[in-house]
Amino acid sequence: MTEKTAITPPTHTAPPAKFSHGVRKGNLLQVAGQVGFLPAVEGQAPTPAGPTLREQTLQTFANVEAILTEGGASWDDVMMIRVYLTDTGHFAEMNEIYNEYFKDLAVAPAARTTVYVGLPAGLLIEIDALAVLG
Repeated sequence: MTEKTAITPPTHTAPPAKFSHGVRKGNLLQVAGQVGFLPAVEGQAPTPAGPTLREQTLQTFANVEAILTEGGASWDDVMMIRVYLTDTGHFAEMNEIYNEYFKDLAVAPAARTTVYVGLPAGLLIEIDALAVLG
């Protein structure tokens, strides 16, 4: 049986509760929900990339990618992406950013987007991903 390995890239702070930013077991890598915080700076509270959906979405993609990379995966290995928005009015803009960001992927992952209000104040988007390594 393969062991589970917690994945925390150097760009991320330690999780605030008992969870991992990512977990790899065998050829599966689950990336926990990531938000648009800038890379961690020791001694400073997490800082959002900016107030706009574009800034936060691009930073969130970078944060997911950092975990994928640390776990030995890439976007090509991602089978499923889940996007959580805090405003139904952001669907069109998020889809535009998403399509632009993933335009070079040969096969796009399955995706699901939903709206909920569970993010801390000022955060507009959260993304998680499931990767299967060959």
